[in-house]
Amino acid sequence: MTTTSKHIEPGTPDAAALVLKRLATRAMGLTGADIERIVRQARLKARREKRPIRYEDLEEGIRMDRPQVPYDLRWRFAIHEAGHAVVHHALRLGTIHGLNIDTSGGGGYSQLGFTASGSDTLGYREDMLAMLMAGRAAEQIVVGAVSAGSGGTEDSDLARATRLALAMERSLGFGAVQPLLYREDHDPTAVLDGNPDLAARIHARLEKALARAVDVLSKNRDRLDALIKALFDAQVLDGARVCEILRDG
Repeated sequence: MTTTSKHIEPGTPDAAALVLKRLATRAMGLTGADIERIVRQARLKARREKRPIRYEDLEEGIRMDRPQVPYDLRWRFAIHEAGHAVVHHALRLGTIHGLNIDTSGGGGYSQLGFTASGSDTLGYREDMLAMLMAGRAAEQIVVGAVSAGSGGTEDSDLARATRLALAMERSLGFGAVQPLLYREDHDPTAVLDGNPDLAARIHARLEKALARAVDVLSKNRDRLDALIKALFDAQVLDGARVCEILRDG
C-alpha cells in the first residue's frame, strides 16, 4: 500500500477521518489490546523524536510482527476474499467495510456488515450460505482448484456454513424433514456423524450454496477480476474503494 507521510493531529477533519479509516482497515482482525500496544509504542517513538504521530508509525506497528506472505498465497487470499465481497455485494446483504489480506494470522479477513431487513427469511439464510461459500467458489473459478482456506477452524467458512445449514434444518423451521420440531445442537459434529441422512441434507444445502456462488461470480467475472487485482496490489482496501470497484467493474 503506497502512502504519503501524514500527521494525525493537524489537517482538516476530512483528511484525519480518511487516515483513521485507512488505519482501521489495516488493523482488521487485531484485538483491542493489540491496538492499545501499537498506539502506545507509536506515541513513545514520536515523543522520542519530538514530533507528532504519523500514519507510518501506526502502520509500522500494525505490520511489525507480520511475515511477508509468499506471492502465491497472497494471490489466493485475494481471490478468496474478493469472492466473498462480490457475492455479498451482488446479493445486497449489507455494507462492506473493508478487505485485508495482510493479517497477523497469515490469511485474509473480510469485514462485512449485514442488513436486518429480511434476515428472518429462508431466502436471506440461503443468501448467507452462498456468501460463505463464495471464497471457495472464487478459487474454483479463477485457479481451477480449491485450497484448505475455507476450513480448518471453528470460525472458518465451512464451519460457519455448516452450522447455519444445520440450524436451518433443525431449529429455524426450514427443515426438509419435520420442520416444526426445534432441536438445539450443541455439538454439530456429533449430530452429523451420528445421522447420515441429516448430514446428506446439510451437505446438499452447501452444494447448492456453492453452485449459486459460482453462478453469481461467473456473471460478475469482470468485477471479481478487478477486485482481486486491486486487493492483491494494495493488500488492504476500505469499504468505499471496494464498492467503487464493484460498481465500476
